[in-house]
This record gives sequence, C-alpha cells and structure tokens, in this order.
Amino acid sequence: MQLSVNGADTFIATGGKPFDPSLPVVVMLHGAGFDSSTWALHSRWFAHHGFAVLAPDLPGHGRSAGKLLPTIAEMADWTAALIATAGAQKARLIGHSMGSLIALETSARHPDKVSGLALIGTAATMTVGPDLLKAAEANDAAAIDMVSIWGLGFKAELGGSLAPGLWMHQGAQRVLQEAKPGVLYNDLNACNAYQNGLAAAAAVKVPATFILGERDMMTPAKAGKTLAAATPNALTVVLPGAGHMMMVEQPDELLAALR
Repeated sequence: MQLSVNGADTFIATGGKPFDPSLPVVVMLHGAGFDSSTWALHSRWFAHHGFAVLAPDLPGHGRSAGKLLPTIAEMADWTAALIATAGAQKARLIGHSMGSLIALETSARHPDKVSGLALIGTAATMTVGPDLLKAAEANDAAAIDMVSIWGLGFKAELGGSLAPGLWMHQGAQRVLQEAKPGVLYNDLNACNAYQNGLAAAAAVKVPATFILGERDMMTPAKAGKTLAAATPNALTVVLPGAGHMMMVEQPDELLAALR
C-alpha cells in the first residue's frame, strides 16, 4: 500500500492482506541498501496468521519517495511516525541488520510505540570498513560485491537456495544494484556512526528476541550476544551455519525463531 509519512509517499508491503490496525501490528525494517522485498516470505506468514503487517521501503529506498535519513535516530523517529500514521497504537518491531538498530533505537526513543522486538543479525556497533565506505560513497560496484560476499554464509555461496533455479548471491546483488545512487553509502554511514546501542538496549522494557547467524561475518554472533546480555528479558537464538542474510539462507528456521 501507499501511505504518506511525514509528507512523503511511502511504499509499504502488507504481506498480501489489507492492513488492519485493530490486529496486532508487526513492523518489519530492512537492512542497509535493501528494501521491503527482504520480507517477501515472512511478511506473508504474519499477514495470514492474525497480524497486521507494515514492511516499508525506508525513505528514498525502493518505491518510497522522500529524502534519505542520514542517522539511525532519524530513522527511528520516522518509524514511530509510520506507526502513528498507519493508525496503530504500538507495534512489534522486527529488524534486520541496520533495521535492527532502527528497531532498538525506536524502542528507546518511543517506548510507547513498541510492544516487542526481534533483532536479526545485530550488534551494538556496526563498524563499516573504510574500503567499503569509500566504494559505497563512490557508487562503485565493488561495494555491492563486498556486501553480498560478506553477507551470505558459506553454504549460500555454494548455491544452497531453497527456491529451484535461484542463486542467493545474485539475488542480493540485484536488489542492491536497483537502489538509487547514494542509498548504500547513506545506510552504511548511518550504521558506522551509531553509538547508542548498549544504552538503548539497557532501556528496553519489552520482550526482545535476538536471532543471530553462527557464521555471520558482518555482525558476528559474539557481538550480538554482547548486545543481548545488555538487554533485559532477552532471548537469544543462534541459527547454526547461517550467515548474515538469514531471511533467504534459513527462512524456515528464522520464522520459527520469530514465532
């Protein structure tokens, strides 16, 4: 569906069902350079099992208009505005990578809008290497190569897609290639600059599930466990063998953890 959030036209996937704010609401936040297609499978499960789903393309991403938001804090404020604009009182936030930082910061800045958290492929700080940042700033294709190579686990790079005829590596690259110039740099820079993770985690007042990939090279499971240890009422699930892109690498196992 299309919704005007803070005056900008926003595309929101709803999992194939009309959005109904009277149902329990789930907001699904994508990672750096990606869009709502990240949640193509999982949004449908929630929408068809009694939840109202909001899986937005963040401003300037995918099919959403609006200026790119340069900080995690601004993305968190935007998320709270999305929930309010959609007519919901509060929502469970599910975030992957950058989206997990947005979810965490939203819970700190707008606790009245958050009923629960699920943080996938997360860490208190997401330091981005200078070579990757430089390549992304120059809109160099090497940045896309680095993100897709480091993002997928070992098995995924061997062609372990559950969908016949599809290759996970190229699928990830294609989404990043379709992003507008500057999007990947904006997002990576926002992650690199974010330093409020541990403080935000300590302030969490709702149930939080941390879902980590055992072989995640971008946000190692050890870093995710450190953040979980700083979070009250946290449950940690580690997916054996998974890299950073758990939505496509192990979709069934991820869904089980989210449920």
